[in-house]
Amino acid sequence: MTHKRIITLTAIVATAVLALTGCVAGEGSNLAAKTAPTANSTLPSSWSATTLNIDYATYNPLSLIIKDQGWLEKTFGDKVKVNWVKSAGSAAANAALLAGSIDVGSTAGSAALLARSNGSPIKTVEVFSQPNWSALLVGAKSTITSVNDLVGKNIAANAGTDPYFFLLQALAEANIPLNKVTITQLQHADGKVALEAGTVDAWAGLDPLLSASVVNAGSKIIYDNPKFNSYGFLNATEGFLKKSPDIAQVVVDAYEKARAWAIANPDRTAAILSSVAGIDIKIANSVLLNRTNLAVDPKPGDAQLAVLKIIGPVFVSAGSVATQGQVDDALSSLFDSSYIDAVNPALVG
Repeated sequence: MTHKRIITLTAIVATAVLALTGCVAGEGSNLAAKTAPTANSTLPSSWSATTLNIDYATYNPLSLIIKDQGWLEKTFGDKVKVNWVKSAGSAAANAALLAGSIDVGSTAGSAALLARSNGSPIKTVEVFSQPNWSALLVGAKSTITSVNDLVGKNIAANAGTDPYFFLLQALAEANIPLNKVTITQLQHADGKVALEAGTVDAWAGLDPLLSASVVNAGSKIIYDNPKFNSYGFLNATEGFLKKSPDIAQVVVDAYEKARAWAIANPDRTAAILSSVAGIDIKIANSVLLNRTNLAVDPKPGDAQLAVLKIIGPVFVSAGSVATQGQVDDALSSLFDSSYIDAVNPALVG
């Protein structure tokens, strides 16, 4: 098991974290206004590529719906082969995007910013959710009851993902330097296993795994703060967008069709999540109803920037990004809203 100690956060990080309060605009947006057809009224007679490599993930319910319903396959017919690749977390999706093994991938907003800040050529084309998907958990028999109790403890987290940055913000808020804890780098599923086996003291968890751990293993949430979560971002490589804007548009159209479908069919959406994630239907319902907001404006913009501007300095202070200038450049170039501006869900499927 690999242990990773990270440098102490500076005072600026603690100040920035406290400033996050109130920066979660975008909840409860009008879905009808987001999905209205535009001037894009017909599908092209031919496509720019013969293959689309796209991810699906249990932390992205819309991706599960699109895959389950086969809308991309129905739209492209035999002209474009759709290859679905499962992403285990934001870090894995970012790695696949950077390697070119997927064209489109879903991550937390914080992870997308981190990747772009470090030179990954990605653009965010869609906001798929505003989740409360991260929390800090301890085992069923643990005597730890608060973030303050984590001093000297071993905490599992997947670096480069929202739960990891959730942990950094929680520690900074509690004025706990990172040299006072040990962070063990584990994939989300492995972190869950380690917590339940007692090989780590706490875990920065991700839904639906964290909800499953609470229900099935009696794990306890010691800290939960929706304001420390960034949005769910759908990202595409710049090379793919340049070569295949027609295919990218179909993907975004499908996402907006899936958003409306999910809101209209909550039981069926929960059943899909339950099946793919291998969790009880009650847990799937809890994740979707209590910890996920799908009725969010899909156009990346000011609401997301407000959150990311707070998280950015954490990257620099933790040594994840060399300079604030890299973060600022990424913030100014990450979003491409043209596909949402041209969205027409009626063309898909």
